[in-house]
Amino acid sequence: MKKKPKPLLQSGWILEGFPENQEQAWMLQSSGIFPRHVVMLYAPDTVLIERSGGKRLDPVTQEVFHTTFDWPSDPLVQQRLVKPEDLSEQEVSKKLLEYHRNFPEIFHIYQKVLKSINADQPSVDVLSQVLAFVQSRHRSAAPFTPRVLFFGPPGSGKSLQAALIAQKYDVVNICCGQLLKEAVADNTKLGELVKPYIDSGCPVPDNLVLRLLTERLSALDCLTNGWVLSGFPRDVGQGEQLQKAQINPNRVFFFNLPQESIMERLSQRRTDPVTGERYHTTFRPAPTPEIQARLRQNPKDEEENIKKRLDIYYSNVKALEDFYEEAFYVNADQDPYVIFEFIESCIIKPLPCKNVF
Repeated sequence: MKKKPKPLLQSGWILEGFPENQEQAWMLQSSGIFPRHVVMLYAPDTVLIERSGGKRLDPVTQEVFHTTFDWPSDPLVQQRLVKPEDLSEQEVSKKLLEYHRNFPEIFHIYQKVLKSINADQPSVDVLSQVLAFVQSRHRSAAPFTPRVLFFGPPGSGKSLQAALIAQKYDVVNICCGQLLKEAVADNTKLGELVKPYIDSGCPVPDNLVLRLLTERLSALDCLTNGWVLSGFPRDVGQGEQLQKAQINPNRVFFFNLPQESIMERLSQRRTDPVTGERYHTTFRPAPTPEIQARLRQNPKDEEENIKKRLDIYYSNVKALEDFYEEAFYVNADQDPYVIFEFIESCIIKPLPCKNVF
């Protein structure tokens, strides 16, 4: 999915009729799209079927009217209205059956931000309840300001879990690599110093990374809401520099995943150069042979390059585990929401000595 344009980020948005199932909901979250409020309108099936029977479509403007609730005043419009072909009682019943089958999975994903509202009442009352809900602010269940640090090999799901934590607790999601790129794109003073290293593909010096992180983590939103950080530190030396800068996480997680699972996740990723859409040869194959033929692989996802990245990670991880001795250990080779529930439980409960999951 394409990056959200700034007007939507500034003004907000309303999405209707999507996602329709669990897979689509996960796709939204993987793309970094997290609604703060989800409204589920419900009514008895008999009422919904009856309402559907009264819908009429203007074939000229594609505007939808209703014989009881929203009849047009213009006689010309009245004369050209037609009944949509897909709104027979049989078709509506099939759609309702599909909806009832998929809704429990969607409810599970969005249950912390979802409110059910009875739609079998005057529309003005429905609107009033919806407005009251979307204007409310969710209270975090976290008993403290979370400062969370994620470690894990490439492909272990750190980004998804960081996004889920950020959504649930309204903390700031900081990926070190992305932070560096944003500094360059924004033409900040630090960004100008970082740019030559990004352009050449060379590692950015620790002192520049630390200055950028210290500046970001000292911002009001991080101090007030907390943060979740991934991509730094990569070794104990960087961890010690974080300590000296008084950047101390209160929860640390190490993601563990078999190397064969990592290779399967990363080496089979493909991108459509025309649309920018991402696919996976096993988990999300291209829908047509035409799209399949034009897919390209990012060089970093070639097996040789994946192995190099893994070698760098594994050469440092043992020392990092010793450095952060009170860390939690996560089996990342399972359902993302099982992983999230474990991480969440570690965040909201008092810190134990050591835990393995």
